[in-house]
Amino acid sequence: MSTDVLVVGAGPTGLLLAGDLARAGIDVTVLERRAPGISNLTRAFGVHARTLEELDARGMADALVATGSPIGALRLFGHAQVSLEHLPTRFPYVLMTPQYQTEKLLQAYAEKNGVQFEHDAAVTALTQDADGVTARCADGREFRARYLVGTDGVHSAVREALGLPFPGESVVASIMLADVRLAEPLPDGVLAVNATDAGFAMVVSFGDGWFRVMCWSRDGQRADDVPVDLDELRATVRAVHGTDFGLHDPRWLSRFHSDERQVPQYRVGRVFLAGDAAHVHSPAGGQGMNTGLQDAANLGWKLATAVHGRLPAARTEELLDSYQAERHPVGEQVLKSSGNLVRLAMASSAPRRAARAVLATVIGRIAPLRGKFSGAVSGVGIAYAAPAGSHPLAGKRAADYPLDDGRLYEALRTGAFVLIGATAPGVTCAAWAPGFEAPAPAVLVRPDGYIAAAGTPAEVLAALPAWTA
Repeated sequence: MSTDVLVVGAGPTGLLLAGDLARAGIDVTVLERRAPGISNLTRAFGVHARTLEELDARGMADALVATGSPIGALRLFGHAQVSLEHLPTRFPYVLMTPQYQTEKLLQAYAEKNGVQFEHDAAVTALTQDADGVTARCADGREFRARYLVGTDGVHSAVREALGLPFPGESVVASIMLADVRLAEPLPDGVLAVNATDAGFAMVVSFGDGWFRVMCWSRDGQRADDVPVDLDELRATVRAVHGTDFGLHDPRWLSRFHSDERQVPQYRVGRVFLAGDAAHVHSPAGGQGMNTGLQDAANLGWKLATAVHGRLPAARTEELLDSYQAERHPVGEQVLKSSGNLVRLAMASSAPRRAARAVLATVIGRIAPLRGKFSGAVSGVGIAYAAPAGSHPLAGKRAADYPLDDGRLYEALRTGAFVLIGATAPGVTCAAWAPGFEAPAPAVLVRPDGYIAAAGTPAEVLAALPAWTA
């Protein structure tokens, strides 16, 4: 083996996964088709609460928050606002910051933990056997590892090498993206978003004098390779908002189409898919990068457990299979929710637009619906299925519980399981903060911040070998 794990693709998902594996003592090599210093095409700009929690468990969240602008409410089609301030998290908002800021932190995280990078390494073929995986690159180089993860985007060479289908359809064409300066301030200083008969347009501040524009014109459908004209961008924003905010001096212009696709299998033997290589969907709700980063957080500790050989072989296979079982339904739900949002934004008939306005108002006013919507978009509401008979907390996201010497997400920064309310060898142990009304006497928290087991100390200790032996 040339390495323990090969990660193909150095976008946000691949960088987080590689950094997590290396932090766990795994030998990791990242294969990236781009040359050194060539930046990734940046489309993402929103980092949701659950992703910030995952970054907090790695000591990066506060640094990322300092680069952007928090937005405490989501506006639905210009009709109603859904507040995020009630979310039970340190981060009750969506953080607006360009993707390159996230990648910068994740790159440093990976390098600090010893990840090896191979550039100009375009993977063209894969073979796997009972012992490992071999990746062949266009220049003839070959790399061998025990496991391989494809995080190489919507046009994934890993997915194609596996021969996996990528079923779905194109949802919306000719979406325009740009980073610009503005001569006029946005109404609330940070975000302007609306959908009308003419199309939809969003303008968001990065907090450094630059603004991201994403817009679509019903009457301006063009092929992806047609350059975006600044006047076209201005006209679309003006048609939706009544003003173009004096946008000028673009540093980047792009046009793309949005697909809804999901691979049926996230795992094939010793090869896994994560991020856009596994699922791609509309940009509505800003779910793409966030879902990929949460894929990585789920898979990293499971692969590390497998490489270290900490569990019996049968249990190891169950644990690796749980990546598909837990993350595929999440990807499927994101496809549905983001697809519904973009279809509502594109509504062309008067009855559909009226229904859209009513729906937005209802969600904004009825607390249970507002909570469900904000929990889904933020990721705070994501939970995984637990075995029958488990404690009700099992599979749920762990809140940032106060501990006697800090808080949970600080304790998770070692990358290990955290056992609260009991003690056991080989596990990070902590006690509840004095006076805190604990949700259970003892709780075992996975490295990705989800609850593995809860109950009495004896019950949790009995469950411990299934996870960390």
